[in-house]
Amino acid sequence: MPRRIFITGLGIISGIGNNLRETMNSLLQSRSGIGKISYRKNYLTEDVPVSEVKCSEEDLFRLADITYSEGYSRTALMGIIAAKEAWTHANSVHSPELRTGLISATIVGGMDKCELYYQDFLHNDSRNIYINTYDCADSTEKIADLLGIRDFLTTISTACSSSANALLFGARMIRHGLLDRVVTGGTEALTKYHLKGFNALKILDEEPCKPFDARRNGITLGEGAAYLVLESEESVKTSNKQILCELIGWGNACEAFHQTASSPDGIGAYLSMKKALDLSGLNPGTVDYINAHGTGTDINDIAEGLAIERLFGQDIPLVSSTKPFTGHTTSAAGAAEAILSILCIQHQMILPNLNFSKPMKELTFTPVTKLLRNVPVNTVMSNSFGFGGNDTSLIFRRVTR
Repeated sequence: MPRRIFITGLGIISGIGNNLRETMNSLLQSRSGIGKISYRKNYLTEDVPVSEVKCSEEDLFRLADITYSEGYSRTALMGIIAAKEAWTHANSVHSPELRTGLISATIVGGMDKCELYYQDFLHNDSRNIYINTYDCADSTEKIADLLGIRDFLTTISTACSSSANALLFGARMIRHGLLDRVVTGGTEALTKYHLKGFNALKILDEEPCKPFDARRNGITLGEGAAYLVLESEESVKTSNKQILCELIGWGNACEAFHQTASSPDGIGAYLSMKKALDLSGLNPGTVDYINAHGTGTDINDIAEGLAIERLFGQDIPLVSSTKPFTGHTTSAAGAAEAILSILCIQHQMILPNLNFSKPMKELTFTPVTKLLRNVPVNTVMSNSFGFGGNDTSLIFRRVTR
Protein backbone atom coordinates (compact mmCIF):
# COMPACT_ATOMS: atom_id res chain seq x y z
CA MET A 1 0.00 0.00 0.00
CA PRO A 2 1.38 3.48 -0.88
CA ARG A 3 2.70 5.51 2.04
CA ARG A 4 0.37 8.29 3.19
CA ILE A 5 1.62 11.90 3.21
CA PHE A 6 0.71 14.07 6.19
CA ILE A 7 1.24 17.79 6.74
CA THR A 8 2.55 18.57 10.23
CA GLY A 9 3.97 22.10 9.98
CA LEU A 10 3.31 25.38 8.18
CA GLY A 11 5.33 28.57 7.84
CA ILE A 12 4.63 31.67 5.77
CA ILE A 13 5.63 35.30 5.27
CA SER A 14 3.94 37.46 2.66
CA GLY A 15 2.29 40.82 2.11
CA ILE A 16 -0.53 39.85 4.49
CA GLY A 17 1.60 38.78 7.43
CA ASN A 18 5.03 37.86 8.73
CA ASN A 19 3.88 34.53 10.16
CA LEU A 20 0.96 32.10 10.25
CA ARG A 21 -0.95 33.99 12.95
CA GLU A 22 -0.77 37.35 11.17
CA THR A 23 -1.72 35.68 7.91
CA MET A 24 -4.81 34.13 9.48
CA ASN A 25 -5.86 37.48 10.94
CA SER A 26 -5.63 39.12 7.52
CA LEU A 27 -7.69 36.35 5.95
CA LEU A 28 -10.42 36.65 8.58
CA GLN A 29 -10.59 40.40 7.96
CA SER A 30 -10.42 40.00 4.15
CA ARG A 31 -7.44 42.36 4.27
CA SER A 32 -5.29 42.49 1.16
CA GLY A 33 -1.53 43.03 1.21
CA ILE A 34 -1.53 44.88 -2.11
CA GLY A 35 -0.43 48.51 -2.24
CA LYS A 36 2.25 50.83 -3.53
CA ILE A 37 5.92 49.95 -3.11
CA SER A 38 7.07 51.48 0.15
CA TYR A 39 9.87 49.48 1.81
CA ARG A 40 12.19 49.57 -1.19
CA LYS A 41 10.87 52.54 -3.11
CA ASN A 42 14.40 53.74 -3.97
CA TYR A 43 15.17 50.37 -5.56
CA LEU A 44 11.85 49.31 -7.11
CA THR A 45 10.56 52.47 -8.74
CA GLU A 46 7.74 51.18 -10.97
CA ASP A 47 4.46 52.83 -10.08
CA VAL A 48 2.31 49.71 -10.00
CA PRO A 49 0.65 48.00 -7.05
CA VAL A 50 2.45 45.02 -5.51
CA SER A 51 2.07 42.86 -2.45
CA GLU A 52 5.30 43.66 -0.62
CA VAL A 53 6.47 41.97 2.58
CA LYS A 54 6.25 44.80 5.10
CA CYS A 55 9.86 44.50 6.25
CA SER A 56 13.20 46.16 5.66
CA GLU A 57 16.33 44.03 5.40
CA GLU A 58 17.06 44.76 9.07
CA ASP A 59 13.57 43.57 9.98
CA LEU A 60 14.10 40.33 8.09
CA PHE A 61 17.38 39.59 9.88
CA ARG A 62 15.60 40.15 13.17
CA LEU A 63 12.69 37.87 12.26
CA ALA A 64 15.12 35.22 11.03
CA ASP A 65 16.92 35.51 14.39
CA ILE A 66 20.35 35.62 12.78
CA THR A 67 23.09 38.22 13.11
CA TYR A 68 23.49 40.58 10.18
CA SER A 69 26.00 39.31 7.69
CA GLU A 70 26.70 40.15 4.07
CA GLY A 71 25.82 37.46 1.57
CA TYR A 72 22.13 37.08 2.44
CA SER A 73 19.56 37.98 -0.19
CA ARG A 74 16.00 39.00 0.60
CA THR A 75 14.92 35.69 -0.94
CA ALA A 76 17.12 33.70 1.46
CA LEU A 77 16.01 35.67 4.53
CA MET A 78 12.31 35.21 3.82
CA GLY A 79 12.90 31.54 3.11
CA ILE A 80 14.68 31.10 6.43
CA ILE A 81 11.85 32.81 8.32
CA ALA A 82 9.11 30.67 6.78
CA ALA A 83 11.03 27.39 6.90
CA LYS A 84 11.95 27.93 10.56
CA GLU A 85 8.31 28.58 11.41
CA ALA A 86 7.22 25.39 9.63
CA TRP A 87 9.95 23.35 11.34
CA THR A 88 8.97 24.72 14.75
CA HIS A 89 5.25 24.39 14.05
CA ALA A 90 5.82 20.69 13.37
CA ASN A 91 7.78 20.32 16.63
CA SER A 92 10.56 18.83 14.56
CA VAL A 93 13.73 17.53 16.17
CA HIS A 94 16.68 15.90 14.52
CA SER A 95 16.66 12.13 14.60
CA PRO A 96 19.13 9.77 12.91
CA GLU A 97 16.26 7.35 12.28
CA LEU A 98 14.33 9.86 10.15
CA ARG A 99 15.69 10.71 6.70
CA THR A 100 14.93 14.41 6.25
CA GLY A 101 15.05 16.46 3.06
CA LEU A 102 14.65 20.05 1.94
CA ILE A 103 13.08 20.81 -1.44
CA SER A 104 12.94 24.54 -2.07
CA ALA A 105 11.75 26.54 -5.06
CA THR A 106 12.76 29.91 -6.41
CA ILE A 107 12.97 31.53 -9.83
CA VAL A 108 15.14 34.60 -9.41
CA GLY A 109 17.14 33.61 -6.32
CA GLY A 110 19.19 36.54 -5.07
CA MET A 111 18.70 38.70 -8.14
CA ASP A 112 17.67 41.60 -5.90
CA LYS A 113 21.24 41.85 -4.64
CA CYS A 114 22.80 41.20 -8.04
CA GLU A 115 20.74 44.00 -9.56
CA LEU A 116 21.74 46.32 -6.72
CA TYR A 117 25.46 45.58 -6.89
CA TYR A 118 25.93 44.85 -10.59
CA GLN A 119 28.10 47.91 -11.24
CA ASP A 120 30.19 47.06 -8.19
CA PHE A 121 30.75 43.55 -9.54
CA LEU A 122 32.13 45.10 -12.71
CA HIS A 123 34.35 47.80 -11.20
CA ASN A 124 34.99 47.59 -7.46
CA ASP A 125 34.98 43.94 -6.35
CA SER A 126 33.77 44.94 -2.89
CA ARG A 127 30.42 43.13 -3.01
CA ASN A 128 31.42 39.92 -4.76
CA ILE A 129 30.04 37.83 -1.90
CA TYR A 130 26.60 38.54 -3.34
CA ILE A 131 27.45 37.00 -6.72
CA ASN A 132 26.82 33.54 -5.26
CA THR A 133 23.31 34.55 -4.23
CA TYR A 134 22.38 34.73 -7.91
CA ASP A 135 22.45 30.93 -7.88
CA CYS A 136 18.94 29.74 -7.02
CA ALA A 137 20.44 27.01 -4.81
CA ASP A 138 22.03 29.62 -2.53
CA SER A 139 18.84 30.18 -0.53
CA THR A 140 18.20 26.43 -0.36
CA GLU A 141 21.64 25.80 1.09
CA LYS A 142 21.28 28.60 3.64
CA ILE A 143 17.92 27.21 4.82
CA ALA A 144 19.34 23.68 5.01
CA ASP A 145 22.37 24.86 6.99
CA LEU A 146 20.18 26.69 9.48
CA LEU A 147 17.80 23.75 9.96
CA GLY A 148 20.62 21.20 9.95
CA ILE A 149 19.15 19.18 7.07
CA ARG A 150 21.74 16.96 5.37
CA ASP A 151 20.03 13.87 3.93
CA PHE A 152 18.71 15.43 0.72
CA LEU A 153 18.30 18.91 -0.70
CA THR A 154 17.47 20.29 -4.12
CA THR A 155 16.07 23.39 -5.79
CA ILE A 156 13.20 23.57 -8.28
CA SER A 157 12.51 26.30 -10.85
CA THR A 158 9.45 25.69 -13.00
CA ALA A 159 8.13 29.25 -13.09
CA CYS A 160 4.91 29.82 -11.16
CA SER A 161 4.35 26.12 -10.43
CA SER A 162 7.77 25.82 -8.76
CA SER A 163 6.80 25.40 -5.10
CA ALA A 164 3.75 23.29 -5.97
CA ASN A 165 6.17 20.99 -7.78
CA ALA A 166 8.42 21.07 -4.72
CA LEU A 167 5.52 19.67 -2.69
CA LEU A 168 4.75 17.12 -5.40
CA PHE A 169 8.40 16.01 -5.50
CA GLY A 170 8.58 15.81 -1.71
CA ALA A 171 5.42 13.70 -1.58
CA ARG A 172 6.81 11.31 -4.18
CA MET A 173 10.11 10.99 -2.29
CA ILE A 174 8.19 9.97 0.84
CA ARG A 175 5.77 7.68 -0.99
CA HIS A 176 8.60 5.77 -2.62
CA GLY A 177 10.44 5.34 0.65
CA LEU A 178 13.39 7.62 -0.15
CA LEU A 179 12.70 10.08 2.68
CA ASP A 180 10.64 10.05 5.89
CA ARG A 181 9.93 13.78 6.06
CA VAL A 182 10.53 16.81 3.88
CA VAL A 183 10.54 20.56 4.43
CA THR A 184 9.25 21.85 1.11
CA GLY A 185 8.08 25.16 -0.33
CA GLY A 186 9.41 28.25 -2.02
CA THR A 187 10.71 31.78 -1.59
CA GLU A 188 10.76 34.79 -3.89
CA ALA A 189 11.66 38.48 -3.56
CA LEU A 190 10.36 41.23 -5.80
CA THR A 191 13.01 42.46 -8.23
CA LYS A 192 13.36 44.82 -11.15
CA TYR A 193 13.55 41.69 -13.29
CA HIS A 194 10.06 40.71 -12.13
CA LEU A 195 8.51 44.11 -12.67
CA LYS A 196 10.15 44.96 -15.97
CA GLY A 197 9.74 41.44 -17.33
CA PHE A 198 6.03 41.17 -16.64
CA ASN A 199 5.55 44.75 -17.77
CA ALA A 200 7.22 43.86 -21.08
CA LEU A 201 4.65 41.08 -21.46
CA LYS A 202 1.96 43.75 -20.89
CA ILE A 203 0.25 41.73 -18.15
CA LEU A 204 0.74 43.97 -15.11
CA ASP A 205 -2.54 45.47 -13.90
CA GLU A 206 -2.35 49.12 -12.88
CA GLU A 207 -4.96 48.29 -10.23
CA PRO A 208 -5.05 45.39 -7.75
CA CYS A 209 -5.69 42.18 -9.68
CA LYS A 210 -9.27 41.01 -10.35
CA PRO A 211 -9.21 37.25 -11.11
CA PHE A 212 -12.20 35.79 -12.96
CA ASP A 213 -13.66 39.26 -13.45
CA ALA A 214 -14.73 40.54 -16.85
CA ARG A 215 -12.72 43.71 -16.12
CA ARG A 216 -9.50 41.84 -15.31
CA ASN A 217 -6.40 43.40 -16.80
CA GLY A 218 -3.40 41.43 -15.57
CA ILE A 219 -1.51 40.27 -12.51
CA THR A 220 -0.33 41.95 -9.34
CA LEU A 221 3.10 40.75 -8.32
CA GLY A 222 3.92 39.78 -4.76
CA GLU A 223 6.79 38.40 -2.72
CA GLY A 224 7.15 36.06 0.20
CA ALA A 225 8.00 32.54 1.29
CA ALA A 226 6.01 29.51 2.37
CA TYR A 227 7.10 26.06 3.58
CA LEU A 228 5.31 22.94 4.75
CA VAL A 229 6.58 19.88 6.62
CA LEU A 230 5.50 16.65 4.92
CA GLU A 231 5.85 13.39 6.84
CA SER A 232 5.16 9.71 6.31
CA GLU A 233 2.70 7.92 8.53
CA GLU A 234 5.57 6.09 10.21
CA SER A 235 7.37 9.36 10.93
CA VAL A 236 4.22 10.85 12.47
CA LYS A 237 3.71 7.79 14.67
CA THR A 238 7.33 7.84 15.81
CA SER A 239 7.00 11.36 17.19
CA ASN A 240 3.23 11.39 17.91
CA LYS A 241 2.84 14.52 15.77
CA GLN A 242 -0.27 16.61 15.33
CA ILE A 243 -1.61 16.10 11.81
CA LEU A 244 -2.90 19.22 10.07
CA CYS A 245 -4.20 17.44 6.97
CA GLU A 246 -3.24 14.85 4.36
CA LEU A 247 -1.88 15.39 0.86
CA ILE A 248 -3.83 12.78 -1.08
CA GLY A 249 -3.42 13.78 -4.72
CA TRP A 250 -1.08 15.57 -7.05
CA GLY A 251 -0.74 15.95 -10.78
CA ASN A 252 1.57 17.71 -13.21
CA ALA A 253 1.17 18.30 -16.93
CA CYS A 254 3.39 20.23 -19.32
CA GLU A 255 1.37 21.29 -22.35
CA ALA A 256 4.19 23.38 -23.93
CA PHE A 257 1.64 25.38 -25.91
CA HIS A 258 3.52 28.69 -25.65
CA GLN A 259 6.48 30.17 -23.81
CA THR A 260 4.22 32.22 -21.52
CA ALA A 261 0.55 31.79 -22.46
CA SER A 262 -1.82 28.99 -21.46
CA SER A 263 -3.52 26.99 -24.20
CA PRO A 264 -6.92 28.55 -24.98
CA ASP A 265 -8.78 25.32 -24.17
CA GLY A 266 -6.96 24.81 -20.85
CA ILE A 267 -5.77 21.29 -21.66
CA GLY A 268 -2.77 21.51 -19.33
CA ALA A 269 -4.88 22.73 -16.41
CA TYR A 270 -7.44 19.99 -17.11
CA LEU A 271 -4.80 17.26 -17.19
CA SER A 272 -3.07 18.36 -13.97
CA MET A 273 -6.38 18.49 -12.09
CA LYS A 274 -7.52 15.14 -13.52
CA LYS A 275 -4.23 13.46 -12.61
CA ALA A 276 -4.53 14.76 -9.05
CA LEU A 277 -8.10 13.52 -8.80
CA ASP A 278 -7.23 10.12 -10.28
CA LEU A 279 -4.35 9.66 -7.83
CA SER A 280 -6.54 10.65 -4.89
CA GLY A 281 -9.26 8.19 -5.90
CA LEU A 282 -11.91 10.86 -5.38
CA ASN A 283 -14.89 11.70 -7.54
CA PRO A 284 -15.05 15.32 -8.75
CA GLY A 285 -18.14 15.95 -6.65
CA THR A 286 -16.24 15.33 -3.40
CA VAL A 287 -13.98 18.40 -3.80
CA ASP A 288 -15.37 21.20 -1.63
CA TYR A 289 -13.21 24.11 -2.76
CA ILE A 290 -10.72 25.01 -5.49
CA ASN A 291 -8.05 27.57 -4.63
CA ALA A 292 -7.55 28.54 -8.26
CA HIS A 293 -4.37 29.74 -9.91
CA GLY A 294 -6.48 32.75 -10.93
CA THR A 295 -3.88 35.29 -11.98
CA GLY A 296 -6.24 37.93 -13.38
CA THR A 297 -4.84 37.72 -16.90
CA ASP A 298 -7.17 37.46 -19.87
CA ILE A 299 -6.03 34.08 -21.19
CA ASN A 300 -5.21 32.27 -17.93
CA ASP A 301 -8.57 32.84 -16.26
CA ILE A 302 -10.46 31.66 -19.34
CA ALA A 303 -8.25 28.57 -19.74
CA GLU A 304 -8.46 27.59 -16.08
CA GLY A 305 -12.18 28.26 -15.93
CA LEU A 306 -12.88 26.13 -19.01
CA ALA A 307 -10.72 23.34 -17.57
CA ILE A 308 -12.68 23.43 -14.31
CA GLU A 309 -15.96 23.25 -16.19
CA ARG A 310 -14.73 20.36 -18.33
CA LEU A 311 -13.53 18.30 -15.36
CA PHE A 312 -16.28 19.02 -12.84
CA GLY A 313 -19.28 19.40 -15.17
CA GLN A 314 -22.38 20.14 -13.11
CA ASP A 315 -20.52 19.57 -9.81
CA ILE A 316 -18.25 22.62 -9.83
CA PRO A 317 -16.97 23.25 -6.28
CA LEU A 318 -16.74 26.67 -4.70
CA VAL A 319 -13.90 28.54 -6.43
CA SER A 320 -11.80 31.58 -5.61
CA SER A 321 -8.34 32.96 -6.23
CA THR A 322 -6.35 34.15 -3.21
CA LYS A 323 -3.91 36.22 -5.28
CA PRO A 324 -5.81 39.45 -4.49
CA PHE A 325 -4.64 38.84 -0.89
CA THR A 326 -0.96 38.01 -1.45
CA GLY A 327 -0.32 39.08 -5.00
CA HIS A 328 1.25 36.58 -7.37
CA THR A 329 4.34 35.39 -5.49
CA THR A 330 5.50 33.44 -8.58
CA SER A 331 7.73 30.56 -7.42
CA ALA A 332 6.40 30.77 -3.85
CA ALA A 333 2.74 30.87 -4.94
CA GLY A 334 2.09 27.12 -4.94
CA ALA A 335 3.26 26.65 -1.36
CA ALA A 336 1.65 29.86 -0.11
CA GLU A 337 -1.70 28.91 -1.61
CA ALA A 338 -1.34 25.35 -0.32
CA ILE A 339 -1.05 26.81 3.19
CA LEU A 340 -4.11 29.02 2.66
CA SER A 341 -5.98 25.95 1.41
CA ILE A 342 -5.01 24.01 4.54
CA LEU A 343 -6.15 26.91 6.73
CA CYS A 344 -9.53 26.65 5.00
CA ILE A 345 -9.72 22.99 6.04
CA GLN A 346 -8.57 23.69 9.59
CA HIS A 347 -10.98 26.58 10.13
CA GLN A 348 -13.84 25.39 7.91
CA MET A 349 -13.92 28.48 5.75
CA ILE A 350 -13.85 29.54 2.10
CA LEU A 351 -11.74 32.56 1.17
CA PRO A 352 -13.20 35.32 -0.99
CA ASN A 353 -12.05 36.31 -4.47
CA LEU A 354 -11.39 39.97 -3.62
CA ASN A 355 -12.02 42.76 -6.15
CA PHE A 356 -14.61 40.75 -8.11
CA SER A 357 -17.68 42.54 -9.46
CA LYS A 358 -18.53 41.46 -13.02
CA PRO A 359 -18.86 37.83 -14.21
CA MET A 360 -16.98 36.61 -17.27
CA LYS A 361 -19.23 35.80 -20.22
CA GLU A 362 -17.01 32.83 -21.13
CA LEU A 363 -17.70 30.92 -17.88
CA THR A 364 -20.82 29.50 -16.25
CA PHE A 365 -19.57 29.92 -12.68
CA THR A 366 -18.52 32.90 -10.60
CA PRO A 367 -16.07 32.88 -7.69
CA VAL A 368 -16.90 33.25 -4.02
CA THR A 369 -16.85 36.95 -3.14
CA LYS A 370 -17.33 36.96 0.64
CA LEU A 371 -15.59 35.07 3.41
CA LEU A 372 -17.65 31.98 4.27
CA ARG A 373 -17.35 30.66 7.82
CA ASN A 374 -18.54 27.42 9.40
CA VAL A 375 -18.97 25.63 6.08
CA PRO A 376 -17.94 22.00 5.53
CA VAL A 377 -14.49 21.99 3.95
CA ASN A 378 -12.97 18.53 3.92
CA THR A 379 -11.19 18.45 0.55
CA VAL A 380 -9.44 21.31 -1.26
CA MET A 381 -7.72 21.42 -4.64
CA SER A 382 -4.96 24.03 -5.10
CA ASN A 383 -3.84 24.94 -8.63
CA SER A 384 -0.51 26.42 -9.74
CA PHE A 385 0.20 26.96 -13.43
CA GLY A 386 3.55 28.13 -14.79
CA PHE A 387 5.05 29.57 -17.96
CA GLY A 388 5.63 26.97 -20.64
CA GLY A 389 2.42 25.25 -19.57
CA ASN A 390 3.95 23.52 -16.54
CA ASP A 391 0.74 22.99 -14.58
CA THR A 392 0.39 21.40 -11.13
CA SER A 393 -2.60 20.59 -8.94
CA LEU A 394 -2.56 19.41 -5.31
CA ILE A 395 -5.40 17.93 -3.26
CA PHE A 396 -5.53 18.20 0.54
CA ARG A 397 -7.97 16.35 2.77
CA ARG A 398 -9.05 16.77 6.37
CA VAL A 399 -7.92 14.01 8.71
CA THR A 400 -10.02 12.96 11.68
CA ARG A 401 -8.66 10.53 14.22
